[in-house]
Amino acid sequence: MIKQPNVILGNAELLVTMGRKGELFGFFYPRRDHAQHIDESLACIHTGETLLWTNSNDWQSIQNYIEDTNIVSTKLYHDSGIRISILDLVHPDVPVLIRRFKIQSQKKISGKFYYYSNFNVGETSKKNSGYCDSKARLIVQYWQDYYIGIHSMPEFSEWQVGKAMDTIWWTNSRYDMEDGKLQNNKEDIGNINNAAGWDLELEADGTNEFVIFIGAAPTRNLLYKRMQELSKLPLEQIFEKTREHWVMWLSKKQVLKMPGLEGYNNLRQELFNAYNRSLLVLYLMNDHENGSFVAAPEFDSNFEKCGGYGFCWNRDSSELVLALKHSGYPEYCDRFFKWCIRTQLPNGSWFQRYWLDGSKAPSWGNFDYSTQIDETGSTLYAMDVYYRILEGLKKIEFLEEVWVSVLRAAEYLMKRTKTGLHESCMDLWETYYGIFTYTNASIYAGLMGASHLAEENGEAGMARRWKKRAEFIKQATIDRFWLQEGYFAKGVINEKLDKTMDASVLATYIPFGMLSPRNPVERDMIFFLIENIQKKLSSPVNRHYGIRRYENDSYINGNPWLVTTLWLSEAMFALALALPYEKEKDQYEETRKKLTEEGIRFLKWSLAGTTSAGLLPEQVDKSTGRPAWAIPLGWSCSLMLDNILLLDKICRRKAGNEAEG
Repeated sequence: MIKQPNVILGNAELLVTMGRKGELFGFFYPRRDHAQHIDESLACIHTGETLLWTNSNDWQSIQNYIEDTNIVSTKLYHDSGIRISILDLVHPDVPVLIRRFKIQSQKKISGKFYYYSNFNVGETSKKNSGYCDSKARLIVQYWQDYYIGIHSMPEFSEWQVGKAMDTIWWTNSRYDMEDGKLQNNKEDIGNINNAAGWDLELEADGTNEFVIFIGAAPTRNLLYKRMQELSKLPLEQIFEKTREHWVMWLSKKQVLKMPGLEGYNNLRQELFNAYNRSLLVLYLMNDHENGSFVAAPEFDSNFEKCGGYGFCWNRDSSELVLALKHSGYPEYCDRFFKWCIRTQLPNGSWFQRYWLDGSKAPSWGNFDYSTQIDETGSTLYAMDVYYRILEGLKKIEFLEEVWVSVLRAAEYLMKRTKTGLHESCMDLWETYYGIFTYTNASIYAGLMGASHLAEENGEAGMARRWKKRAEFIKQATIDRFWLQEGYFAKGVINEKLDKTMDASVLATYIPFGMLSPRNPVERDMIFFLIENIQKKLSSPVNRHYGIRRYENDSYINGNPWLVTTLWLSEAMFALALALPYEKEKDQYEETRKKLTEEGIRFLKWSLAGTTSAGLLPEQVDKSTGRPAWAIPLGWSCSLMLDNILLLDKICRRKAGNEAEG
């Protein structure tokens, strides 16, 4: 089943995904990619007459984050006059989700408050065991070394542990709540679910409060200790500790100023918020032990409509760590490149995608023809970019650490590009086999980066050899793929030139720098690329245009993507910064202004496609304008950071030039 979250929260061990009405979609522990222990987990109210599930269409919701944190506030409103306020947070140091429910009603209620869960502990539903420890008031479900538990304040007064199957419906906790009384069955095995219940006595406009702890541990004893210790602490103290954790982490960021944006209504504040939210999301997407990143929290674990997103791609993560470095968090580069050294294949390349611990993930890139060579090119490129911004001893240590990996990867790229174009492989969209402009650009950037690192390491002959091949690849790509219409062809597919416009050809400029705006001819090529991508790939929605991946894209209805749209705006901002500036009669002033304004429009379009809580998706639905498919997507977050930092630089430069003038 596809479950797309509206918010996510967590800490270094636990990642929780949640719908807009406070229902839990995912409970990933101890890694972001494994295991996902929840099928359903949500609250419901028995009014004395009927059972109200909080995820039903009868409830209206408002959901957002507490400012500058990963703490979630959800407010639910029912036509009957019942209001529920939910505060959700994950303790910064312990894998425990804490859920505070405040319930109010305009009318008197004498009923029950229930919390229902269908856990699939260890990502299996067939061999779980569950029990209620009535003395400790703890419901536990476990499988091997995964233990998931529910505790509460006040303690629940009734419970049920039963079979989550219609064939034994009379023990099923979901049905047991319907009469307003639970059976108090203490234990069961197999495919099971559970419910906890409390008396709900509400006077008109009165309030009842319940705090629920959902925790994880590798052993029963540790689970008990965690729940007992946390339940002794005042919720206000836990909330403040958690809030302070996120605020302190954000305090390390590169500070934005963006002078001159005051005239764009609320855009400046929107960008500040998006900057912070992107940073907070990437914290949650990162495996803090291994250094890898999940592309998005998994929402299609059975691969029903796609190949899944709960894995680490080198290509995406290379952009993530560089964006985090530019934003003030260099430690992510350090950890990720150590992970890259460990996961590199014997032939010098990197696999299509990995589990976060570095083992190979399910893949359709198991052969030379189906591998993605851009994974290797982008990794080399990122290593060099990071090296260039290091200083002193750190620079020397990093080069020594990565050199063997660089050597092996560069030689792999040399073997795959003997004709100047890469051998047949899979494209970055994982759709076509052939030879691609994007992949050539990534290889060019990887070999140029490797050449620079070789030169720095005293390997002059190797540096010249790799640079010569990179230049050969660049010229071959231009000669073979540049079209008279003013853009690069997608590539060669089935031995035929495919002239389909593909937004990824923009990678020849951003991020891989095959085309340089310092060269007048190549600068014109960049302008043509920008113009033609807008002309051929714009998709009107949300009062502007998003950019589709390529012409006739049929994946998820061919929606526009944030990645492609933010590539375009980043190219515009980067080009505006790269154009020569002259104090007297600046011939590029109008062009620079136009590029910046158009880039801002695409940036605003991307912000309009977020969830209500500000999460950046992979796509925007071309019919509704709502966020679509993977939510949140780490790649979208990293490009949002890049765009905001570039725009901040443009604003500062403009303010400085005006001050000088």
